[in-house]
Amino acid sequence: MSGFELAQLNIAVMKAPLESPLMSDFVANLDRINALAESSDGFVWRLQTDEGNATALRPLGENTLVNLSVWRDVDALQNYAYKSAHADIMRRRKEWFERMAKAYLVLWWIPEGHRPDVAEATVRLDLLRRIGPSAEAFTFRQPFPPPVS
Repeated sequence: MSGFELAQLNIAVMKAPLESPLMSDFVANLDRINALAESSDGFVWRLQTDEGNATALRPLGENTLVNLSVWRDVDALQNYAYKSAHADIMRRRKEWFERMAKAYLVLWWIPEGHRPDVAEATVRLDLLRRIGPSAEAFTFRQPFPPPVS
């Protein structure tokens, strides 16, 4: 046990309001995909309201959805993201969300039990955008191991 868990932030700028017909299929799949995440091996926590709604939180602007979660390790998150039904939804991202020129996903290690907030997460995303992958902010393509305790 390393004493660390993996935090991840990904953001998406919607092409239309969440209530619009364009976004209806995305919205229709939210509960199923969130339940899949929460039942996935290695899932620890996700940012959400008391009602379980993450899309109601818009700290980066009305058109930007924020997904902030914590996982046991990179493999656990990667299995959920790319080897589960989540991958089918992710492949449809361009139907609902604007193409982003800058990084929209960042991973970083946190002490076990810590729950990051959006301010911490956006600092990590900013760091990744400014200097590229590092031990403090990285991607699936260039992961870093947890710090040595």
